[in-house]
Amino acid sequence: MIHMLAVALNLKLDLGSITDLAWQRETLLEILIRVFCDKLTEAVRKGMPRRYVEQEDDLSALRGRLDVARQFTRHAVNPSRLACQFDVLSEDTSLNRIMKAAVLHLSRMSRSSGNQQRLRELAFVYADIADISPSALRWGDVVIDRTNRRWRELLSMACLFLEGRYQTTTGGAGEGTALLFEMNTLFEEYVGRLISRALAGTDLTVSLQGGRLFCLFADSTERGLFQTKPDILIRRAGTVTHVIDTKWKRISSRIDDPKQGVTQSDVYQMMAYAQLYSAPRLTLLYPHHPGLGATELVHARHRITGHETILETASIDVANGGSVLDRLQSLLLPDEPVSELLM
Repeated sequence: MIHMLAVALNLKLDLGSITDLAWQRETLLEILIRVFCDKLTEAVRKGMPRRYVEQEDDLSALRGRLDVARQFTRHAVNPSRLACQFDVLSEDTSLNRIMKAAVLHLSRMSRSSGNQQRLRELAFVYADIADISPSALRWGDVVIDRTNRRWRELLSMACLFLEGRYQTTTGGAGEGTALLFEMNTLFEEYVGRLISRALAGTDLTVSLQGGRLFCLFADSTERGLFQTKPDILIRRAGTVTHVIDTKWKRISSRIDDPKQGVTQSDVYQMMAYAQLYSAPRLTLLYPHHPGLGATELVHARHRITGHETILETASIDVANGGSVLDRLQSLLLPDEPVSELLM
């Protein structure tokens, strides 16, 4: 799970240290809080991001520029005061407000004494930053560029924590908090990013949630209806060659089940992709589990009726993250063309 989150959120995590014995006694939430605290501490030691913020004040001497409208309404009878507008280099920015909100939020969530200590130290650092509720944070004001790109990971993690996907649980006298994930979305993002890495340097390009072709058009208005968004599109020279749809489901290995637990709606969805994108290869990609045996990747291939398109079901072992990039390359770049494998 930590590896999947690191890939999906583009986090540079030291997975070796996470597997240490001391980390094994922590919950997933506490591990992520510790990673966030360590990364945030390292970042603030190098300096908090600052930006120019416009301020207004009534001063005895002109600073910046004169607010003419305010000067002649508020100070018309008192010319000794000047209505000034000026820019101040400030640390009280939207990015720092988000970081402070995440620190305060996690202080209420964490049950680890070590994490609580780290969060108290960070709260002290952010003492002069405005305290804004998560619902009022202005995420759109944050711009990540070359001057603050080291904060990109922290912004992603803060978003993860502040989205509020938690569930409070109790058992007897104990009380805890669970961190919830939409596994379909996480699996899709994880696989998509790894496929982009696996095909880097080849003549293939990868689009995530691309395509967006419509299944239907209204006769009267030509307005598109039922827009499609395949999880992963692979193109060569602009032409779609492979459509991959990820499914966080447990497929069957029973020999008396020719469908392998693949649902009819999933097949219908892939048939629509075959019609719209004219790709010769379609893949339904599932997480591998021990019930499927030792072999992962492609389990079955079928030819779609009336097409030369091949629909295959495959699985990938996300628990074995060490060589998953190589295994995805084996799936995407087989030694022989699909047509030869079917002969």
